[in-house]
Amino acid sequence: MDWELAEVYESPHGTVRWDSFGEGEDVVLMHGTPFSSFVWRDVANALSARYRVHLWDMPGYGSSAKFEGQDVSLAAQQEVFTGWLRHCGLHEPSVIAHDFGGAVSLRSALLDGVAYRRLALLDAVSIRPWGSEFFRLVNANAEVFSALPPHLHESLVRGYLATAAHRELRPDVLDRMTAPWLGEDGQPAFYRQIAQADERYTREVEDRYGELDCPVLIGWGEQDSWLPADRGSELARRIPHARLEWIPHAGHLVQEDNPARVTALITEFLAS
Repeated sequence: MDWELAEVYESPHGTVRWDSFGEGEDVVLMHGTPFSSFVWRDVANALSARYRVHLWDMPGYGSSAKFEGQDVSLAAQQEVFTGWLRHCGLHEPSVIAHDFGGAVSLRSALLDGVAYRRLALLDAVSIRPWGSEFFRLVNANAEVFSALPPHLHESLVRGYLATAAHRELRPDVLDRMTAPWLGEDGQPAFYRQIAQADERYTREVEDRYGELDCPVLIGWGEQDSWLPADRGSELARRIPHARLEWIPHAGHLVQEDNPARVTALITEFLAS
């Protein structure tokens, strides 16, 4: 299953791998945690028939750099995203952001003044408290978990990733999602990104969501067990002009559970 990002951006927090394809208006797809641009592969291929699609792996994720002492916090990802948009010459792109990517896109808009033509937030990290019970457990005990033997760590990551989907993930897809978190660089990187998760980064902007001045779509998996549906409803309340759509037969990882519905929602939103 080939998925490679050919371009390189040297960010303040490590080398970022990214790529773009297709022709038309610019659309940026943002992944969440603990995922990578790989989760967007089907949606990206569909959108590229009509748009110029841009994808990137955040520092510390996927094929981008991972190293000891790396800052992969939400504030760091915001800095990288804002800088990467400028590096790519992207002026007012449409942004489609999932999970943690939603928090990054919101901070870049509200704190850095980045303008979007449209913004879609899918099961977005945006309202406290963050994450699943497991996520919060690891966040509070990252040093203990990081000392796991590699085979136990791999089993933990695979089991955790599987809970993000409502449907059973194909073995080859689960293998590809797990791979970046294995080995000497990947295992510590997995716990690093959870350990640095700090809800103060959304607290800084939660009360400002109503300031967003572009069209906003909120999409939420009806069976999301990581970020329950009431978070989607609350986010829609805080962005009064946003359109809220539920994604049936989908958990948190809506791109894997119901790619057809996600693609249709995004396509309709971009064309409206």
